[in-house]
Amino acid sequence: MTRDAAAIGAGLEPARDPRPIRAGERIHVVGAAGAGASAAALLAHWAGAETSGCDAGGPSPYTPPLEAAGIRLQWRHDPSHVAGPRPPNRLAVTKALTAVAPDHPELAAARAAGIPLEPWQQLVADAAFGRTLVAVAGTHGKSTSAGWLVHLLVGAGLDPSAFVGALLPGALTGGIPATARSGSGDAFVVEADEYAGNFDPYRPAISLVTSLEWDHPDVFADREAVVVAFERWIRRSRAGAAEEPPTLVANVGDPGVAELVGRLADWQGTIVAVGLGGRPAANFASNAGEARVVDARIVAADRGGTTIEIDGLDDHERITARLPTAGRHNAANALGVAAVAAVLGATPAAIRNGLESFPGVGRRLERKGEAAGVVVYDDYGHHPTAIRETIAA
Repeated sequence: MTRDAAAIGAGLEPARDPRPIRAGERIHVVGAAGAGASAAALLAHWAGAETSGCDAGGPSPYTPPLEAAGIRLQWRHDPSHVAGPRPPNRLAVTKALTAVAPDHPELAAARAAGIPLEPWQQLVADAAFGRTLVAVAGTHGKSTSAGWLVHLLVGAGLDPSAFVGALLPGALTGGIPATARSGSGDAFVVEADEYAGNFDPYRPAISLVTSLEWDHPDVFADREAVVVAFERWIRRSRAGAAEEPPTLVANVGDPGVAELVGRLADWQGTIVAVGLGGRPAANFASNAGEARVVDARIVAADRGGTTIEIDGLDDHERITARLPTAGRHNAANALGVAAVAAVLGATPAAIRNGLESFPGVGRRLERKGEAAGVVVYDDYGHHPTAIRETIAA
């Protein structure tokens, strides 16, 4: 039995359709030092909201860009944050059971005052209102793939906005590493996490699903529950700015993703089936027709990187790219990123350049240094599969 955000949060509002953030709207972010909540605060600020935040955990690697932006932060929780002559219009909240106690006095004061409490993901979705929302989801590879896609699109001149759950390098974020980016282009990339309905506020025009396994047993009873949650989410996809049907880019080389796609035979969207090794297009289809297939194979690999050949992005051109990342899982991530970039209009040359020049994101197979012949990496992966793939790389 799955539980949604409202069920496990501190009385949070359920997911709703996104709406624009109003200029001058007062928004207070509770748990603002976290990777996602800090991005929500930045995106609201850039949208013209009067934004503030608090976090009893104090400063974090995610808070310097908030301070540089002039967002008022307080390193404690207090009911006074939601009181006074100009209380916030709404609160964006980090999930109660992971960061904030259900009986949190600041949240209780907001509820008593009639101030809506929403998960911070809703704020990110609102910031993307009117843009082509590109959501990167899956049990593994979300942060790497989302960061890689942002890097590629910037290099292709498409200037996306973004939220990624790991620090993007300062070259992409105006000098200070951050988990959010503001761009002038149409694309808005978000990392979409399935935990407790975190991805429910997002209505993507383009989705990339990297992998699908049983994870978060406190929320999902079994693997079937995970597949069902993803299917329901994909079916809520929306047409993009060009009013074209939504698109799912699916790594069908992953058994869970292949099962998900098999459930979407009556879906109205377009499926792009990607995988290392390839599968017949007839195996994957929707009401929009047979899936388009983008295939890749690994032609060389060592500790320093992986060389892949990609077919299907363009009618005439095969792309050969030397990836700066190691591991078969990262080759699959790169393939999904390339396919999404092609849907968004990036040229084959821009795709190749973006794949080859990716500097990585924070704590995702991040090389920290070498001593006495031992190379040290920092990686956030904690699911057994993620650990196994990281070690194998």
